[in-house]
Amino acid sequence: MQTSQRNNLFCGASYFSEGLKLLLHPQLRIYILVPLVVNVILFFGLTGILVYYYNYFAGNLDWQAPDWLSWAQFAFSFFSAMLGIVLAVLFIILYAYSFNVITNIIAAPFYGLLAEKAEEIISGEKPPEEKLSRMIPRTLGRECLKLFYFITRGIFVILVVLMIGTIPLINLLAPLLGLIWSMWCMSIQYVDYPADNHQLSFRELRNRLMMKKYSSMGLGGMVMLASVIPVINIIAMPAAVTAGTLFWSRELKRIP
Repeated sequence: MQTSQRNNLFCGASYFSEGLKLLLHPQLRIYILVPLVVNVILFFGLTGILVYYYNYFAGNLDWQAPDWLSWAQFAFSFFSAMLGIVLAVLFIILYAYSFNVITNIIAAPFYGLLAEKAEEIISGEKPPEEKLSRMIPRTLGRECLKLFYFITRGIFVILVVLMIGTIPLINLLAPLLGLIWSMWCMSIQYVDYPADNHQLSFRELRNRLMMKKYSSMGLGGMVMLASVIPVINIIAMPAAVTAGTLFWSRELKRIP
């Protein structure tokens, strides 16, 4: 891939399809067994919870204007429909976010090993050697650091989305803002595995991703899309790790 082709949405998105194909490599199969088992269990649990609570909240959005405001029924119905769209997008984002966060905390050490082996296959180079007894607590600590970042910034984003969602016309921007934030989070999450293998600081990783923001958003968008599609999201997480490793090896690793 030529340098001129890098740092664009299409290039970032293509890393996911390449990462999916890379999972079929015989040397990687052993590293995805545990994450896949975790994903299957979470898939059934979280999907059931999502369907139940969405039906509950959506059922309460069918507002009727009182008799003395019957002339305003159209406005009530329009507002209810717009709020329903915002609610649906928020539930989808929450579903994908929860699926990713829980899976990644449990499977972080395995994803670190997957990223390490994938990088060796991609570039012929290995990250610095590290004992498993040191890597496991370090990767779990890194997941907690990312989780803190996602939660603290995410609360602010959700408040802004909810505030915008109550303003007619402008509320159409609310789902877009939520999606952009989610794409950014997905990119950080899965590029962090190879970056952490090289013990690159979390702040420096975010700086490098901003320098390649279009590829970052392309990759994050594909991971986000795959995360909300039932069944596909079971294999999406390991594929996102190999995709993030491809992105790291080709665009981020050698940034000075």
